[in-house]
Amino acid sequence: MSVLTRDEAQTRARLLDVHRYAIELDLTTGDETFDSRTVIEFTARADADTFVEIKPAELRSVTLDGQPLDPDTLDGERLPLKNLTAGEHELRVDAAMRYSRTGEGMHRFTDPTDGETYLYTQLAMDDCKQVFPAFDQPDLKAVFDLSVTAPEGWTVLANGITEHLGDGRWQAARTPLIPTYLVALAAGPWHSVRTEHRGLPFGIHCRRSLAPHLDADADELLQVTRQCFDRFHEKFDEPYPFDSYDQAFVPEFNAGAMENPGLVTFRDEFVFRSAVTDTERQTRAMVIAHEMAHMWFGDLVTLRWWDDIWLNESFAEYMGYQICAEATRFGDTWVDFGVARKAWGYDADQRPSTHPVAPEGVEDTASAMLNFDGISYAKGASALRQLVAWLGEKDFLAGINTHFARHKFANATLADFIDSLATATERDVHAWADTWLRTTGVDTLTPAVTPGDNGTYTLTVDHAGSRPHRIAVGLYDQDLGDDEGHLTLRERLDLDVPQSAPQPIGKRPALLLLNDGDLTYAKVRFDTGSFETVRARLAGLPDPLTRAVVWNALRDAVRDGELAATAYLETARTHLPHETDLAIVQGVLAFASTQVADQYLPAEQRPAALSTLSALCRDLIRRTEDGDNPGLRLIAVRHFIGVAAHPDTIAAWLADGTVPGGPELDPELRWRVLGRLAALGAVDEAAIAAELERDPSASGQEGAARCRAALPDEDAKARAWEAMFATDEGTDLSNHMLTATAQGFWQPEQADLLRQYVPRFYKDAVALAARRGPAIAAAVGRYAFPVYAVDADSLRLGEECLRDDEPIPALRRRLADQLDDLARALRVREAQEG
Repeated sequence: MSVLTRDEAQTRARLLDVHRYAIELDLTTGDETFDSRTVIEFTARADADTFVEIKPAELRSVTLDGQPLDPDTLDGERLPLKNLTAGEHELRVDAAMRYSRTGEGMHRFTDPTDGETYLYTQLAMDDCKQVFPAFDQPDLKAVFDLSVTAPEGWTVLANGITEHLGDGRWQAARTPLIPTYLVALAAGPWHSVRTEHRGLPFGIHCRRSLAPHLDADADELLQVTRQCFDRFHEKFDEPYPFDSYDQAFVPEFNAGAMENPGLVTFRDEFVFRSAVTDTERQTRAMVIAHEMAHMWFGDLVTLRWWDDIWLNESFAEYMGYQICAEATRFGDTWVDFGVARKAWGYDADQRPSTHPVAPEGVEDTASAMLNFDGISYAKGASALRQLVAWLGEKDFLAGINTHFARHKFANATLADFIDSLATATERDVHAWADTWLRTTGVDTLTPAVTPGDNGTYTLTVDHAGSRPHRIAVGLYDQDLGDDEGHLTLRERLDLDVPQSAPQPIGKRPALLLLNDGDLTYAKVRFDTGSFETVRARLAGLPDPLTRAVVWNALRDAVRDGELAATAYLETARTHLPHETDLAIVQGVLAFASTQVADQYLPAEQRPAALSTLSALCRDLIRRTEDGDNPGLRLIAVRHFIGVAAHPDTIAAWLADGTVPGGPELDPELRWRVLGRLAALGAVDEAAIAAELERDPSASGQEGAARCRAALPDEDAKARAWEAMFATDEGTDLSNHMLTATAQGFWQPEQADLLRQYVPRFYKDAVALAARRGPAIAAAVGRYAFPVYAVDADSLRLGEECLRDDEPIPALRRRLADQLDDLARALRVREAQEG
């Protein structure tokens, strides 16, 4: 598998201007391949050789300026174009292309519910070669004319408005200049809800089997879309640059969503078929806003090369949360960002694989793909939030609008963006970019409170790191007569770090909190008195974003070995029953169960941890018996199932079809219960088969695979392993079925049974990744890794694999990150034992 290097891309960009692609796809030629006929019109600026990328099942014919080229000259995935002369050229390619089952290229899915088939493209960052030939790099933009022949009864969606010409033939409107990786197609018997807004056609689409669930949420989905669309037009001078706005919820999607202009694709788990919390609805709204932001950041103005991924993702991440908070009913999105997304960034930034938000030296597309991570998303968004706090939103938006005006329908770099910002402010944004975007790691801020005169104190912030920070410092007092433990905000001070002088704070507060409001990206610590207040009165803090900052600080302290994992559990046990913010409850319970109980505590302490978490969830369930907070109750029920050490209670729920007092067990909860019962050895294959008959949907198929892999039985484990790592291409699992199987396989309770598979994982994963490519490599590295084997032998085996077995880059990065997390878990255990 060849990858495009930056040097090759720069050379080709100097040589070529690409004008137009005319692509004809025939989707009626069978289940394995489709026909792809393409005409590329381009100009060569000089006499030279170059190449076009294509990965065909069969390359039938190639002509350049009417002269045939030999298809056998195809070298891997590159078709050489020799002896080009300066001037205009036309390349014609006729090929058969393979459908994908990995979520890359043209993915094909048959719905087990009704037998209907659906196709969609995912071409980022270099998979358009699996659909049509292309000069595949982001700075060779072109216009695209797409025509499609599809089975009767299908609808074809694309970047532009599509017209059905009859006889299964569809024509999409010509696009403006866009890069190859954003060309999009979705074809099948879609269920669609259509409307119009501000003169543009809007549509939402899903599989027919999900139609009732899409219809139930259509008003909310379209309202959020309209609200975000209008808010972006208030902020940006450039209007939405495309002719329509379709959102397709597609099956077996690898990412959360993809920003194809005019046709955003989402994973169809966002079409909720079971009960969800308001935080999950908020996440969906944020993703809608995030992808819409890309219509400007990435689609209108496109990065020149993949070292500027942050110009796409950091901005979309920041804008997604900010616009959602401003324009929709979900006003507390930054709390969820602080609890969930920011932790993703902090974790990534403390691994050996860390990189700057805006890295230099991204040599090829394989390296670039690895940077779609918590740094490019969460850290980059945090940096932009800090930039807005420092610069002011007015100047920030003025710089952005200058950037759009200068580079619309073209390409831009970090330097271009900083130059645009500089037109709107007197501040040194170039220096800011150097310190924030070109450096790695997480700064740590620690307060030192010093007594002064007349019972007053001053604050000095110890700054471990190199970045300047503009933060708020919250001073909180407690009423000694308040048995409820409430804390009152006395004052919130603005502070620049490094400081020019100690900051007077008056009398000593009960709690001094650095980065109150979460406007910067840094780990924060507590002085001794504040830490005692946190342990006693965390739930008494009045603002959820403040509590999120505190919980993140406690999480960081556990991961750094400065706070005992058991102390974190005790704090959660004390304060979480009083928490009102769903994102905080979800985030704390997730960390407490999957990190603290499952990895940071030794096996002999895990039962006590599960008991603590079960009691905590029971408290939350009791607290919500009146039905006032169904979202909180749902979170508590889900986590109670996940930490159940004994089957009796949840087995009774499954038998009755309901939790006493609600909720009734919908398909998601039923599979969740069955999965935990399978891990505990309390169900058998017959029970799983019966549940699958009850729910034969795609989600049901995944649920059954997860349950079967979780069974504590040697034969079940052997079958699951063979399904994941089989070498027969005819039995390869799809990306989502492989993920589901992997999620069920490793269970902390089954360490003895699974020990033999730990050394097998590394060899088998390397071979599978090499055969099936980056998407499967990422899934195997993330979900099939033996994360519960927290011991020195597993670490040694992994290090030997990285040294000796040459995993492809996507797997190497995943393994390196997993092994660093494993080493951290070992250090946390050692710190607690010491």
